[in-house]
Amino acid sequence: MANTLYKLGAALGLALALSACAHQGVAALDEVGAPQVPATLSVEEADAKLKQSASEREAAENEFSARELECYNKFFVNNCLDTAKEKRRLILVRLRAVDAEANYFKRAESVRLRDIDLARTQESARLDAEQRAAAMPKPVKVVAPEPAPPKPAGKSVAEREAEQAAKVARQAAADVADAPRRAAREADYARKQADAVARQKRVAQRLAQRQAEAQAKAAAAAVSTPAVAVPVPPAK
Repeated sequence: MANTLYKLGAALGLALALSACAHQGVAALDEVGAPQVPATLSVEEADAKLKQSASEREAAENEFSARELECYNKFFVNNCLDTAKEKRRLILVRLRAVDAEANYFKRAESVRLRDIDLARTQESARLDAEQRAAAMPKPVKVVAPEPAPPKPAGKSVAEREAEQAAKVARQAAADVADAPRRAAREADYARKQADAVARQKRVAQRLAQRQAEAQAKAAAAAVSTPAVAVPVPPAK
């Protein structure tokens, strides 16, 4: 009888413990069955939650290990182990929810800060572009000249006069450029003429000298030769 009462008491205590654990798990869940986690408001708070969650997870694992050793010394081992496992599971579910919420806040805050930096960079680039555009000189409006009137067929009087003046100028320039060569040619021609006159004079002098010498020889011969009587034929 005592043994039976002991068993009934142990079973009743286990049922009450399971009921308390189940009630605690239900109280920690919201309407859709997810653990209720207070909203995080800063990165520091998220880091503190993650640190606290790690500490509680380690404590839950240590408590489960200790509880597991105790269960092996009890009569209802499996029931005791199930109770310890369920308690650890509920704690880990809550801690996973805390970690997920804290990590989500940190990621969202990182994205928000990145978007702020990107918007600040884009705004700075826009202001720089506006300043550069304002500093650049305004483009000058180019006015196309009016087309020249069509030229009449043939050359005008002015064009012919201009061509004649250009021709005269080219001829004058050519004359000026050719003047040294022309002067040299004229000087060479005058020198040749002077040489020809001098040569003719020398030839005339030699001829006169030869004639004089010939006449002198003839006169000398006449003096040295005796006179010969030339017979006169009788008159008929």
